[in-house]
Amino acid sequence: MRLLYCGDCQVAFEGDQCPVCGNKKVREPLSNDACFLCEKQMMWAEMLAEALKNNGIPVVLKKRMGMGMALKVGPMMEHCKVYVPFSCLQKSREIVDELFSETIESDVM
Repeated sequence: MRLLYCGDCQVAFEGDQCPVCGNKKVREPLSNDACFLCEKQMMWAEMLAEALKNNGIPVVLKKRMGMGMALKVGPMMEHCKVYVPFSCLQKSREIVDELFSETIESDVM
């Protein structure tokens, strides 16, 4: 399985173009490239980040709404994008599968 990387979307994927933006100017990923893992509600993203850190995987959470909007609509509505280094992507996906093997209704929206 040969993966490519879109620097614009920070996504590792199979194929010739980015499935998110359609970009064809993609490259082979470097081990330290930040890769999008998933998007979860803040509570679940923080739990996932803790599990990743406990497994020695560096993780970055990027909030989607920002602090002002989250305060206005409530922190439970905040979603986070979770990023990990490419070198840890496969292990991170396995951890996501273990933690979220059952569909969480609020994440299906």
